[in-house]
Amino acid sequence: MYTGKIVFAQVMELLPLRRFRTCVNRYRGDFKIKTFTCQDHFRVMAFAQLSHRESLRDIEICLRAMQPKLYHMGIRSPVSRNNLSNANEMRDWRIYADFAQVLIAHARQLYTDDGFGGELAEMTLYALDASTVDLCLSVFPWARFRRTKAAIKLHTLIDLRGNIPTFIHISDGKLHDVNALDLLLLEAGAFYIMDRAYLDYERLYRINQAQAFFVIRAKKNSRFRRQSSCRVDRSTGLRCDQTVLLQNPKSASYYPEPLRRIVFVDPGTSKRLVFITNNFDLPALTITRLYKARWQVELFFKWIKQHLRIKAFYGTSENAVKTQIWTAVSTYVLVAILKKQIHLPQNLYTILQVLSVSLFEKTPIPQLLAEWRQNDGDSNICNQLSLFE
Repeated sequence: MYTGKIVFAQVMELLPLRRFRTCVNRYRGDFKIKTFTCQDHFRVMAFAQLSHRESLRDIEICLRAMQPKLYHMGIRSPVSRNNLSNANEMRDWRIYADFAQVLIAHARQLYTDDGFGGELAEMTLYALDASTVDLCLSVFPWARFRRTKAAIKLHTLIDLRGNIPTFIHISDGKLHDVNALDLLLLEAGAFYIMDRAYLDYERLYRINQAQAFFVIRAKKNSRFRRQSSCRVDRSTGLRCDQTVLLQNPKSASYYPEPLRRIVFVDPGTSKRLVFITNNFDLPALTITRLYKARWQVELFFKWIKQHLRIKAFYGTSENAVKTQIWTAVSTYVLVAILKKQIHLPQNLYTILQVLSVSLFEKTPIPQLLAEWRQNDGDSNICNQLSLFE
C-alpha cells in the first residue's frame, strides 16, 4: 500500500519554492508576519481552486475537517476566514502575478515541442483577446464599467503551443481591447493573431517595425488600393490574395507600407472573411489557418471561467480580486506543468476533475489517472440500466 504524500502535496511539489520566496521578498509579503505566511496563503488559494470551493466559509470548514492533514499539505498555520480574508486584502497581488510568470516560463519550455506541423512547426504563434467578468457595482465600486454596472476585463495573450497564457492584464471594463497592444513586449519573428477589435493601423505599424507579424480581420469600412494580385485556388475557399495600400489618407499616414489582403469564404458557413497581414511569405491558405487557431484563446477563457473560480470572488477589494485571478492562473499553469512532467495522456479538464475529488488520497497521480481511465472503459456494469433496448 502506498503511504507517501497526499495528492495535493504531490501537485505542490512542482512549485519552485526558491523563486516563490524571491517574489515574496520583492514585495515584503512576509514582513512582520508570524503565522499564515504567503506560502500558506498561496496553498490555501490553490486548494480552493482545485477543489472548487465557493466561499471563505466553505474553505474554512473543508480544511478544518481535514485539520490533521494540513501539515502534509504544506500548510503550517491555522486556516480561518479572518486569516484568509486579511491575506486577500493585505498581501500584495503582485507577489502572485510575478510567481505566475515564473510558472508560465517553465510551462512554455515544456510545451516547445507542441507545434502545428509543416511550415508552422518552428514559428511562435500568439493569440490576443480580452474577456469581461461582470460584477455588482454596489459590491465592487472600484470596477465601475457603466452607470449601473461593474466589470473587470482580462486582456490575455496565449502561446498557441500548449495554450499557455504569457501575458495577462487585469483592467476595469472601460479599457478598450486595442489598448492592450501598448502593453505588449513584442517579439521579433512572432505572429500576433487578433480579431477586429484590435484594428489600429498605428499600433499595427509598431508591430511591423518590431519585425513581428500580425494576422487580423479587416473591418467592413476598410478601404484599400490594390497594387498586385496572386492567383488562388478558389476550390479551397480563397477568393483573392492581394498586395494593397491603405486608401484613407489618415490611415495611410499611420501605416505607410504595403499590406497583404486575403479574402476567404468559409465552405461550411459561406461567410466571407477578409484578413490583412504584413507577412508576404506564407501561403494564403496558411494565413487563414492561423486566424482559425485564434479560437484557442476563446476556448481558454471558456475553460477557466467554467472550471476555475474567477467569476465569484472571496473578497471585494481590487487586491483580493487580482490575487484570486492570479492564483487561478497559477493553478491552471501548474496543472499544465503536471500533465507534461509526468506524461499524462488526459486533457486538462479530466485531470482537474479527477484531482478535485482526490486531493486527500495517498495515491500516486499517474496511478490515479490510470485507474480512472480503466474504470471509464469498463462498460459491463451489472446494475446499469440500458437506455435503448
